[in-house]
Amino acid sequence: MKLKIAKLPGDGIGPEVVEQAVKAVDAVAKKFGHEVEYTFGYVGACAIDRTGSAFPEETFKVCMDADAVLFGAVGDPKYDNDPTAKVRPETGLLAMRKQLGLFSNLRPVETFKSLVHKSPLKEELVDGADFLCVRELTGGMYFGEKGRRDNGDTAFDTNLYHRFEVERILKQAYEFARLRRKHLTVVDKANVLESSRLWRQVAQEMAPQYPDVTTDFMYVDNAAMKLITGPKFFDVLVTENTFGDILTDEASCVSGSMGLLASASLGEHTGVFEPIHGSYPQAAGKNIANPLATILSAAMMFEYAFGLMEEGKAIRKAVADSIDAEYVTEDLANGGKAYSTSEVGDWVANRIAEC
Repeated sequence: MKLKIAKLPGDGIGPEVVEQAVKAVDAVAKKFGHEVEYTFGYVGACAIDRTGSAFPEETFKVCMDADAVLFGAVGDPKYDNDPTAKVRPETGLLAMRKQLGLFSNLRPVETFKSLVHKSPLKEELVDGADFLCVRELTGGMYFGEKGRRDNGDTAFDTNLYHRFEVERILKQAYEFARLRRKHLTVVDKANVLESSRLWRQVAQEMAPQYPDVTTDFMYVDNAAMKLITGPKFFDVLVTENTFGDILTDEASCVSGSMGLLASASLGEHTGVFEPIHGSYPQAAGKNIANPLATILSAAMMFEYAFGLMEEGKAIRKAVADSIDAEYVTEDLANGGKAYSTSEVGDWVANRIAEC
C-alpha cells in the first residue's frame, strides 16, 4: 500500500519528535511491505518567519494532497510574550483544523503498568484507567467572533455553537462508546452557559437513539475534579472545544507525562496526528524531549487514516516494550539512565523490526 504523508514538524521540539515518529513509520512500512511518500510543510512560527503566514497556502495544499498529516507542535516565546503580535503560531494550528474541516479531536488516556508510580496521583486511583476524550475542535470561543473595543480596554470572545456541530460530535462520541464500555459522559456548564444548554439539550434528544450506551452529564468543574479523584469512572468523555483543551491536558496527570499522550484530529478532509504536549521551547535542540506521544500518534495514523490496525498495534507494542525496558527519556526515567530523544526513537524502530 502506498501511504502519502504530509510531514509538518512545526516549532520547538516538533522537528525532533516527528523525526522519531518517522523512524517508527518507516520501520512499520518496511515490515509490512508499504511504500511511504513524505511531503514537507511549514506551519507555526517557522512559517511566519518565512512567509508571514502561520499556515501558508502551500502547506494547505500539501495537507490536502496527502492521506494523513504527521504534525509536531507550534509555538514560540517571541510570540507568546508579545500580546500585540498580529500573527501568532497558534493561528496556524486553528487555520489547519478549520480549513481541513477537522471537527473531532480524539485523545486516548491510558496507563502503563510500569509507569503508574510516575503519576502525581495515588497508584490505586490511576492503575487501570483507560478512557477516550472526544473534543469538538472547530467551534466555540476559539473560532467565535472576538475583538477589542473601548480603545482596547474591553475584550470579548464569543462561544458560538450550532446544533449541527453538536450533533456530529455527539454522534461520533456515541459510536466510540459503543465500541468500548458503552458509557458516555457529556461535559458542559449548562447551569451558566447558554451554549452548554444547547449541548445538553441535543445530547438528551440523542440519548434514546443509543439505548445500549449509558449517558450521564457532568459540569466541567466537577469533571476536572473527577479526572483527579476518580479517573477510572470515565469511558468516553465528550465536550466542547475550550473545555476539551483544558481537561485533556489535565488528564496527562493520569498517565504520568504529557509526553505519552497522542491525538488524532478527524473530519471532512485529511486527518492530523499529533502529540498534545506543545512545542516545549525550553527543550528545543537539546535532544531530551520524550518522543513517545508522537510515535503513538503515528500508531493512531495507521489505524484511523489507513485502517491498518496491525501496523498500529506493532508501534504500540514497541512503545510499551521501551517503557517496560526503561529505555526512556528523562521525564520517565525512574532513577536510572535517561536516554536521548533520538536514542529512544532508534530503540522503538529497532524493536518494531525485531518483533
